Amino acid sequence: MRIAQIAPLQVAVPPKQYGGTERCIHNITESLVRLGHTVTLFATGDSQTSAELIAPIPHAINFDPAVDVRALHIAMLKDVYDQADRFDIIHSHLDYLALPFAEHSATPTITTLHGRLDIPEFQRVLRAYRRMNYVSISQSQQSYLPDLNWIATVHHSVDVDSFPFYPTPGDYLTFVGRISPEKRPDRAIEIAKLTGIPLKIAAKVDPADRAYFEQTIKPLLNDPLIEFIGEVNETQKREIMGKSLALLMPIDWPEPFGMVFIEALACGTPVLTCPCGSVPELLRDGVTGYIRQAPEHLAAAARRVRDTISRQACRDYARRHFDNRRMALEYVRAYDKVLRQQSKLARAVAAEFDAAEDGAAAQLPALALSEAGDGHQPPRNLAAPGIPLPQEFSFDEDEGTLLP
Repeated sequence: MRIAQIAPLQVAVPPKQYGGTERCIHNITESLVRLGHTVTLFATGDSQTSAELIAPIPHAINFDPAVDVRALHIAMLKDVYDQADRFDIIHSHLDYLALPFAEHSATPTITTLHGRLDIPEFQRVLRAYRRMNYVSISQSQQSYLPDLNWIATVHHSVDVDSFPFYPTPGDYLTFVGRISPEKRPDRAIEIAKLTGIPLKIAAKVDPADRAYFEQTIKPLLNDPLIEFIGEVNETQKREIMGKSLALLMPIDWPEPFGMVFIEALACGTPVLTCPCGSVPELLRDGVTGYIRQAPEHLAAAARRVRDTISRQACRDYARRHFDNRRMALEYVRAYDKVLRQQSKLARAVAAEFDAAEDGAAAQLPALALSEAGDGHQPPRNLAAPGIPLPQEFSFDEDEGTLLP
C-alpha cells in the first residue's frame, strides 16, 4: 500500500525531546515500513525515518511564536494533495487542517485526532466535516463527538524492547511531560510532600504556560523534596522514569491518551494517576499502578506501590496492549476499510450510471440502436482513481481486512 503520513512542523519526527504526537507518527511510519508498505513522510528536514522523507522546511519550528506555522502547514498540504495520485491513502495528523483538501481529493484521507475534543471551536469545525474519515486514540476521546464518521479507535504504542527495564524501584517519584494547569504539577508536589518521598519534575514549559509556571509552580519548588529538572531528551527521560519508584501524573483534564503512561510501563515503572479521560481505558488499577482521585489517596498509594505492584507485570502489560506492530496492523485495517468503502461507492455510482445509459438506450429507435452497436460497454474499472487494491495483500473474509 502507498501511504502518505503528514506530520506537524513544530517538532521533528521522532522528537528529540517532548512530542507525543510526533513520537506516535514515528512509530506508525517505521512499523508500516517494516510491514512492507511504501510510506512517504511529510515532516521537517531534521526528522529521521526509513520512509521517503519530503521536508517542506529544513528544521522544526519548536513552537517559535514568531513563525506562522499554520501558513506553513497549509502550504505543505497543498503540496501533498497536488501529488495525491501517488498514494493509495493519505494519513493526516494535523487535526482539522487537511479536511478542506481531503474533501475534494479522489485519494481518501484518514485523520487521526490527537488532542482533546471537548473544545467548542474544535467541535464546530469537525462537525462541519463529519463525513470525513476519523480515527480516535481512545474511546474516551471519541465520546465527545460520537456523530463523526469514526473509522476506528487505535491506541498509541511503543517499541517496548527499545526501553531499558528497571526491575528495582527507586526512592523518588517522577513527573514527566509538560508544565500546564491540566497536568497538575502542583498536585504532584502536594502529594510528594504528603508522603515525604522526593519528586523529580522533568517537564518542559511552553510559552503559553510560562505565566502559570512562574506564578503557581515556581514558588512551590523551594522545598528539599522537590527537584525541577526541566525538559529532557528521550534517553534521559527513560532513565529518570525507569529509576523512579513510580510515575506520578495527577491529571485534571480529559486526557485523550497519554504516551508517558505506556512509556513508564515499558520501563517497568508503575503509574499513579487520576481517573480522567482515557485513564480507566488504558490502565488497570492494581496492575499498572493505582488510579485515585484525591491527593491523600494517591499519597497512600505511593507509600505502598513498592510492595504491591510488580514491575515485570507493568512491562508485560505494555507489551501485550501497546505494541508497535499491533498499532500498525490496526491502522492497515482502518486504511483497508476506507479503501473498500470508496471502492464500493465507486461501483454503486458506476452501476447507477450504467442503468441510466441502458434506460436511455431503450428509448432509441431500432435503427439508431443498431448503428450504436449492441449496447454493451467495455468492462469498466470499478475501482476509484488512485486507490488500486494492493496485490501483495490477501483478503480475510472473516475479519474483513487486508492481511500482509
